[in-house]
Amino acid sequence: MSVPVLVVTGFLGAGKTTFINQLLQRSEGRRISAIVNDFGAINIDAELIADAADTVVGLKNGCICCSLQGDLLRTLKLVLSQPAKPDHIVIEASGVADPRGITETLMDPILWHDIRLDAVVAVVDADEVAANPGRLRDELWRAQVEAADFIALSKTGLSESSGEALRAELVWLNKTLVFETDGDAMPIEALLVADRPPAQTGQAKVGASRFTSIEWQSAAPVSLDRFQAAIDRLAPKLIRAKGIVNFIERPGQSFLLQMVGRRATLQPFPKFEPDCRLVLIGEAAVIDTETAHARLSEIFTS
Repeated sequence: MSVPVLVVTGFLGAGKTTFINQLLQRSEGRRISAIVNDFGAINIDAELIADAADTVVGLKNGCICCSLQGDLLRTLKLVLSQPAKPDHIVIEASGVADPRGITETLMDPILWHDIRLDAVVAVVDADEVAANPGRLRDELWRAQVEAADFIALSKTGLSESSGEALRAELVWLNKTLVFETDGDAMPIEALLVADRPPAQTGQAKVGASRFTSIEWQSAAPVSLDRFQAAIDRLAPKLIRAKGIVNFIERPGQSFLLQMVGRRATLQPFPKFEPDCRLVLIGEAAVIDTETAHARLSEIFTS
């Protein structure tokens, strides 16, 4: 199985390192390798450090910290060579860079079987944008935000009108998940989704009060047309969808569905899995779980 990669982008001083610290602290047992610009800014106790080599520091909790000044491909290979393979890799993009440089690196054929780009999160300094509205027209700022699937708003001590203007801009840029890093529960279940959906049937779970996770399983293959139609109808209200699906039209071949924000892919899975399994994640106030179950029932009715 490939390791999912979360890329964290954002302008200088937006709060990317703080965001990664929060992610590490709330990882809920996940083994996360973090590739960041400045190891000294990561608040991990010194006793967790296991060893060090050149610019890379290995930590007992599975975090890897290094300078992105070096070879990202080499660093990723080093991360993947650790005795315990990480569940997720988090990469902090430079504050002065377009994150597409990193996302393009992740598409390198050398890494295809080992890692995959899962999502891009842009950290936006809400106070800074409120004080400097011209930032909304900055080419680099817009490139970072437009490259993102999700937006994390930091330093949200701005006026209500300014906050509304910023959120309106983000909605205009077609962002499906905007959340605050200050005071809000980190939406771990939306940011870090396991590659292999759990084998539980017909259940809706609420991880944090804001989000609902709906899981579904079927032992029978499904119709490709019905599957696509159902997902198309559910997609506008979803933040995430992931699953392994078998189609009647493609016997003996499993497919992996991945939908993050507005991006969706359906590609062959490395091995055949006998069961179909789906996980849908949305905001509890937006997605109707009964309707979602009805759509899933349509898919899995043989």
